[in-house]
Amino acid sequence: MILRLLAALAVLTGASALSHPAQAADPVFSDTACPADWPSGVREVRCGTLTVDEARDGSSDRRIDIAVVIVKASRPYRDASGRLLPPVVNFHGGPGGDSTPGVGGALRAAQQNPDIFAVDQDMIFFDQRGAGRGSPSMDCPGVELTDAGPPSDEDRDGLIACLKDWQAKGVDLNWYNAAVIADDVRDLVQTLGLEKIDLRGGSYGPRIEAAVITHQPQIVRAAVMDSPWPPEGNWAVGTPEQVSAAVRIILAKCAAQADCAARYPDMQARFETEARRWLAGPVTGADGRTFTVDDLSAFLMDTTYSRVGVRRLPADIAKIIAGDLTPIAEIAEDRTYYFEGQHMAHLCKEELPFESKARLIAGAAGDPVAQVLVPSLSRLFDVCAAVGERPADPIENAPVTTDIPTLFVAAEIDPGCPPPLTEAAARGYANSQVVIVVNATHGVIGASPCTRAMARDFLRDPYAPVDRSCLPAANTPLAFILDPPAA
Repeated sequence: MILRLLAALAVLTGASALSHPAQAADPVFSDTACPADWPSGVREVRCGTLTVDEARDGSSDRRIDIAVVIVKASRPYRDASGRLLPPVVNFHGGPGGDSTPGVGGALRAAQQNPDIFAVDQDMIFFDQRGAGRGSPSMDCPGVELTDAGPPSDEDRDGLIACLKDWQAKGVDLNWYNAAVIADDVRDLVQTLGLEKIDLRGGSYGPRIEAAVITHQPQIVRAAVMDSPWPPEGNWAVGTPEQVSAAVRIILAKCAAQADCAARYPDMQARFETEARRWLAGPVTGADGRTFTVDDLSAFLMDTTYSRVGVRRLPADIAKIIAGDLTPIAEIAEDRTYYFEGQHMAHLCKEELPFESKARLIAGAAGDPVAQVLVPSLSRLFDVCAAVGERPADPIENAPVTTDIPTLFVAAEIDPGCPPPLTEAAARGYANSQVVIVVNATHGVIGASPCTRAMARDFLRDPYAPVDRSCLPAANTPLAFILDPPAA
């Protein structure tokens, strides 16, 4: 889950909208102090703020701030021609995540393992406009939101109220999307005096990478995409089926192992029966706590994203069937890990206008596990209808075509960004390499030394085939976490 922000770095400047087009102002990079609790002496670190126009058409003089952190390489690498590699710009997931607050943790990790990051190349972290330590930072306190959507009607209404409040403060939600972030990246490159950059991101981060490749290809040398979400993906439509497919893969792996199958027999059929019970109405557990199908939806989405959750899924489903709803309660404790305003600004402009609630419902029909996801995802359409953003140009929902060398690394088990989505997207990348990692879950590269080395070697030479010898074999069993047998 994404780290929350406790304080902002910068303030919004220039607040009034103009009645006539304004002259676009130049981007400005300003140095700022790094957080005092970050360890010193690990890497040379530079913190700053990129200030740009909110509107890219000169229709407003509002300026916004984007938080940036630059970490210098410890041992800069030179390629075969003797040239230093360009910096790597990191793209966080979401939409509605952040990356600069996590640099402190990365520096602490580098104290123990100096080779964990920023070795060959400088690394640039930034919080995409509308989130993180920038300004505005469109959080919606008290509103819960997961990748399965708002878990209640109250959360749906809270999102609508929050987004309208940001609009009332003068924020134009139409300027918070992937294409405009690509312009921000171009401006960052310009203000830092760079020629080229490499791109690296995970989850929704590759969606922004794709926008940079589409709109600003002249600044890109190579790209790495981890568990990628491509522009042509559907956020709501098809997601229930993807979650159901992930559950089926996990339970099939359990059924193929004697210990797991003996402990949790016929789990797929039993869970489908359980899902129908939840679809019929709220369920009360043995301890008296009551949960809804939306709570089960959030549990399935978050659990099938998680390395530990995947390994515990058969045991957790068995508990739920037996009336112990603790696994659902644990997920329900924290469902506020996005900057919800930024999240919805993206979805309402470049995702949901190309989808429909009717297609969402039709796709899940007949599959009770998939149907569990429909109510919460349906609420996303209600939020967007109330807010009224302008739909993006259709190119923002189209596959990318490029010859920029790109490494795609995807997880075998991923409810949001499954391998077929990666494989289809890669067809438009003439110089691409695709790696699917067995038993892995969402967020592959950071999960093992093997995939970290693969990404690092690719950026050293983006045209050389990556070494796959360290990857697990296709028939490697998934290491399940089994509850002890009942006494």
